[in-house]
Amino acid sequence: MSPADETAPTEIDVPDLPGPWTARVPTYGDVDALVRLRHLDELQGTGEAHVDPAGIENEVAGQASWTRRQLVAVGDDDVPVAWITVHDRAAGRALVWGYFDRDVAEVDEIARVLYAWAEEVAVLMARIRGIDATRLDESPFADDTRQAGWLEQAGYAKRRTWLHMERPVSDGDADLEPREGVLVRTVEKHENGFPVASDLQTVHHMLETSFEDHFNNYRESFPEFVQRMREEPGHRWDQWWLAYVTDDSAEGGGEQVPAGTVVCSVLPGKHGGPEGTYVEYIGVNRHARGRGVAKSLLAAVISDAARRGRNRVGLEVDADSPTSADQLYLSMGWETDYVTDSWFKDLTLD
Repeated sequence: MSPADETAPTEIDVPDLPGPWTARVPTYGDVDALVRLRHLDELQGTGEAHVDPAGIENEVAGQASWTRRQLVAVGDDDVPVAWITVHDRAAGRALVWGYFDRDVAEVDEIARVLYAWAEEVAVLMARIRGIDATRLDESPFADDTRQAGWLEQAGYAKRRTWLHMERPVSDGDADLEPREGVLVRTVEKHENGFPVASDLQTVHHMLETSFEDHFNNYRESFPEFVQRMREEPGHRWDQWWLAYVTDDSAEGGGEQVPAGTVVCSVLPGKHGGPEGTYVEYIGVNRHARGRGVAKSLLAAVISDAARRGRNRVGLEVDADSPTSADQLYLSMGWETDYVTDSWFKDLTLD
């Protein structure tokens, strides 16, 4: 099917739910209830919760809502007790996020129906893109056997484990420097504060090539990447860095060449405390590995956080990373805060 095929459907019917519950599309007026629902989900999964209301508002009624299809389950009081989102992440990838009030008697059936709807939506997204296969990807907390059961029933399989890590930041971290031979700088900006296009394209290229050997690698176009990064409420252009090393080969002639990149966002303060920094992506060109590029990029992030008065740097890492990235983070002071699993379902369209 061609992406330009005008006969392609663009909507999926809202499903029927059991008992007193009905499904509908969430609205701006649901934000407070969805904050509470997300808070409950995190509390169940990690023992604590620090939900950013701005992030949820953005997903429901802001820029992030434009690439998402979503439903909530409500009762007679019209207050959401379940929420499912399908994010059209890139060609062939749909991220699914489900949040459920476990005290609702019919929650198992609600989850079954909403995950089935999510699959229909993912297929629709693939058809609109004109592709014949896609992958559903949901990431519950590692110890959440209830949600894992729903996913297994829906045909998903557990494929990977992710460590969510944090490192405290102190005033003394402001003096951290890159390794000798590594130059680290933020992306260049025009006078009006917007970044120079060539630097953004270099960031994208570094990340695409750095993750070529990752088990879940797939192509994300430059416009998709930039748009997705800008959707984050914590997005800041001055939180994007590039690293360079000297190319001493005969062809390079001692020229400074791009070797890696890190893209960060702002973490809201916990309980009204200081903000933190979150490492969205860090990638090192495989030809520059072993030269201290990753440590230099992380040093730039930590020192920047210290200078801004932030109190922590968070990130997530594949527990089975082929580069043993988790060992690098442990050596630099990160500790695991909580763990999630990736559950996949691969679909081939008829």
